Amino acid sequence: MTQALPTADHAYDPFADARKAASVIVLRDLPAGGVEVLMLRRAERDGDLRSGAAVFPGGVLDARDREAHRHCLGWDDEAASQALRLGQGGLDYLVAAARECFEEVGLLFLRPAQAAQGPGEQGQGTALLNPDHHAETHARAHAEWREPMQRGERPISALCEALGLHIDLREWAYFSHWLTPPGAPKRFDTRFFVTHAPPRQTAEADGGEAVDLMWLTPAQALDPARGLKLLPVTRRTLQVLGGFASAQAALDHARAQTEVPLTMPRRAESAKGQRVVLPDEHAWAEIGRIDPSGRLTAHADIVAGRVVRLSPRVIRVTAPNAGMMTGPGTNSYLVGCPQTNRWVAIDPGPADPVHLQALQAAAPGPIVQILVTHTHVDHSPGAALLHAMTGAPVAGRRPAHPQGHDASFAPQRELAGGEVLEIGLSTALQVIHTPGHASNHLCYLLDAEKTLFTGDHVMQGSTVVINPPDGDMAVYLEALRGLLALDIEWLAPGHGFLVARPHEVVGALIKHRLAREARVVQALQAVAASGPVPMDDLLPRVYADVPAGLHPVARRSLLAHLLKLQGDGLATAHGERWGLSG
Repeated sequence: MTQALPTADHAYDPFADARKAASVIVLRDLPAGGVEVLMLRRAERDGDLRSGAAVFPGGVLDARDREAHRHCLGWDDEAASQALRLGQGGLDYLVAAARECFEEVGLLFLRPAQAAQGPGEQGQGTALLNPDHHAETHARAHAEWREPMQRGERPISALCEALGLHIDLREWAYFSHWLTPPGAPKRFDTRFFVTHAPPRQTAEADGGEAVDLMWLTPAQALDPARGLKLLPVTRRTLQVLGGFASAQAALDHARAQTEVPLTMPRRAESAKGQRVVLPDEHAWAEIGRIDPSGRLTAHADIVAGRVVRLSPRVIRVTAPNAGMMTGPGTNSYLVGCPQTNRWVAIDPGPADPVHLQALQAAAPGPIVQILVTHTHVDHSPGAALLHAMTGAPVAGRRPAHPQGHDASFAPQRELAGGEVLEIGLSTALQVIHTPGHASNHLCYLLDAEKTLFTGDHVMQGSTVVINPPDGDMAVYLEALRGLLALDIEWLAPGHGFLVARPHEVVGALIKHRLAREARVVQALQAVAASGPVPMDDLLPRVYADVPAGLHPVARRSLLAHLLKLQGDGLATAHGERWGLSG
């Protein structure tokens, strides 16, 4: 099934239909260590995606929340707006979270006004309204104010004025910022805060929004056996909270954040139906490019044979050769000029007639050239068959060392780095020689879309094997550094989804390889007293973080690291053994 052609949607504003909201994560310490978090179960309501979900207290902002600024302790609007990266109105979110917490679960983050120094008072500890010492005030707040506030009849500022109270936010910290996925029926722009549970108060469900309350450890809330319905934001927040040994540790973490990033999941189709995709998932960036407004025209999975229109110039069809080394399968790309309707195929993949027929059928016009990034057997064997089907000439490079390469590869044209292959009006591919993974590896730059087709030079979510003698770690790192000078915005890898922020990805990949090299040096230093050692003695030290089942594959890259260190004068080979130089 062909995916709909992406349309320009640059005018889409993801905040336009989102209601401003705030939520508070209320924590209390366990005697033996760890924390419990207060959660409420929302009422069941038809047509509400959050119906029956277990969530933290919170809700939408009320315009009258701003009237309570003068009653706040610990934060003022300038400090709150700066923390939330807003021009003004940041304090509205904290007030709303405190108000909703009272309305939904009955917890009062309030302090007698006469005990405070002023609205900007800072301090440590949580000297909140104490039902033991202020029982009458506490009872009045619940009896006279909670239900009218729930109905929107009275603002929290009126409660503060009538009972002589301040909203005590001194022990509140800004925790996270989430935006509901585009295209969802109801969308919220929500700021999350974290704080200690007020002492000697008992949470009470309002019976309307909150039908049940639970104090749970993050692990208990996440346990599938408990059967809680958890929204993606709640699940991820609980996962983060599980790493804190105390409520104070969670507050310290929140306060130490120099910037709180926006997290906006996206919606997409998948084999299991519609689902929400988080920003750290591989599909997220591609979904945003194809379907920024959430019309469910993108997919969260890669399926062999599916035709995915990535842009007016680029189409992807994935071969059915999924595996440990190929991920979801090898991507074949069609790159074309919309005006002339001429198309180039990049990496036809294995010699699979069904895949090649699907690739030819996906091309809106004739395939006029076949390009290969390198000649490993998951990328190039289909070139000869596609040539026979289309008559298009094959171009690429032969490897310096044939072992492990496609012996059938016979290009009509040998390519060199720096060449420009014209496809049509304003559409051309620049050839970039990127050896390292393979001596003959090429990347192709579609300058019109700032997209680099990377083959196996840059993988998505994993590192590529460097297998000497054709693979060379020093050459590979140099080729990676060369990518940093390119004006690119997207990577189109041989396996996986489109990758955004390519310079960050390449920089992180270089850093990872150098960190692995440092571990090789450390392993050599650790065994230096016993003299040169076999590679298999170094392997479990260098790749202790890699499952043992992958060590045979990792051994190839270990050799590549050792050979690079030998070239750098830091390691020496003694037959089949290795040691530090000098």
